[in-house]
Amino acid sequence: METTKISIKERFAYGCGDLGCNIIYSAMSSFLLFYYTDYVKVSALTIGTIMLISRLFDGVTDLIMGVIVDRTKSRFGKCRPWILRMAIPFAIAAVLLFSVPSGLGENAKIVYIFITYNLVSSVVYTAINVPYSTLNALITQDQYERSVLSIFRMTLATTGTLIITNLTLPLVEFFGDNLSAWTKTFAVFGVLSIVIFLITFAGTKERVKPSAKSKHEKLPFLKGIKVLFCNKYWLMITLTLVCIFIQYSLNGGAAVYYAKVVLHNAKLVGPMNLVASVVQIIAMFFTAFIIKRIGKRNMLIIGAIVYGLGFGMFQFVGTNYFGIMFASALKGIGNAGISSCMFAIVSDTIEYGEWKTGYRTEGLINSASSFGFKVGNGLGSAMLGWILALGNYAENAAVQSASSVMAIKALFIYIPVAVAILQIVIMLFYKLDKEYDGIVEDLRNGKDAKEA
Repeated sequence: METTKISIKERFAYGCGDLGCNIIYSAMSSFLLFYYTDYVKVSALTIGTIMLISRLFDGVTDLIMGVIVDRTKSRFGKCRPWILRMAIPFAIAAVLLFSVPSGLGENAKIVYIFITYNLVSSVVYTAINVPYSTLNALITQDQYERSVLSIFRMTLATTGTLIITNLTLPLVEFFGDNLSAWTKTFAVFGVLSIVIFLITFAGTKERVKPSAKSKHEKLPFLKGIKVLFCNKYWLMITLTLVCIFIQYSLNGGAAVYYAKVVLHNAKLVGPMNLVASVVQIIAMFFTAFIIKRIGKRNMLIIGAIVYGLGFGMFQFVGTNYFGIMFASALKGIGNAGISSCMFAIVSDTIEYGEWKTGYRTEGLINSASSFGFKVGNGLGSAMLGWILALGNYAENAAVQSASSVMAIKALFIYIPVAVAILQIVIMLFYKLDKEYDGIVEDLRNGKDAKEA
């Protein structure tokens, strides 16, 4: 199979896209529920319900955006023009999300939250993230280079998480520690995101074209969905992404509650995230070499095992500072294995789908997988709200009830461990790593699954 060498500069430019996306994603995962419950004063149960309902609409917009990407034709390609078009709306959306007006009544606050959350998650974030996720498959068909691009992507995404988790609360405090302080903080982050997205747009190139055998007519929406479900490996990866993003959502959203209630120090969330992120970044310098030897599927399985062990370790270390940091480091190592290949492996299912069905649908496959990880994020966010409410979490209580402490432990420890086990089981059935080179060779020679 032919290989395409991607320059360090282009790898970095591609990775910057997820750095920009993470300014909103990490904020939504780590602080949005906390902002709504402790600053806006809306119940966790209400917020959890809004987030879950919104995911139904989100799934539709993801698929629509995937079709739009597949039908886009411009001198910049299919994906890059959308990154350019949506950079400024993305920054504005980040500000709107954290700008609930203080003078609104209870019902008006809920309406504002519902509208802005859907605008940001279902429209603006979708319109920039689906093309960005698809871009990996259009830069190269080389499996190893896709893995390296994914490593750059997730290294810079982790950098974005570091920026958000470690600078948000200090900036909020600097600007006055009130509602308007959150707005000012995300105005700063929004301007930063515009610059970052422009680097991605200017520094990448779309190279991959459909094979000679691929059908070139516009694929009707419903037929496109049917084609997706003929792709067994896409189904496996989408379910795996749901599992991964349930964990990410719970890890990000429950950490501040775990630190505040169980560890009795809300400021520990910064060091916990810092250790996990720094260890993850360091570990990701080695993952490309490991993936080259064992494949993406095995790396995902190993990553899930270590990530799950990291969550489970918190059950045994209590409030011991070094134990907490060790558990956080384990999570960082495990997440390095997961994040190194979870998006690149989606791109690999595009070639399998083209070989199996005759249709190459980069946008639709990535949009549907985007739906998968948004479902995971939505389920995780809903669990946060619902389980906190069931545990009778009281934001202003000096001491939380035993049921509230148990709810927070379930969200931060027990559920993520169970989800890691489910993720491992799903990936045991994934065999595409061994089949991929032969499939790409068939496509280059104009063969499909029937002819092969």
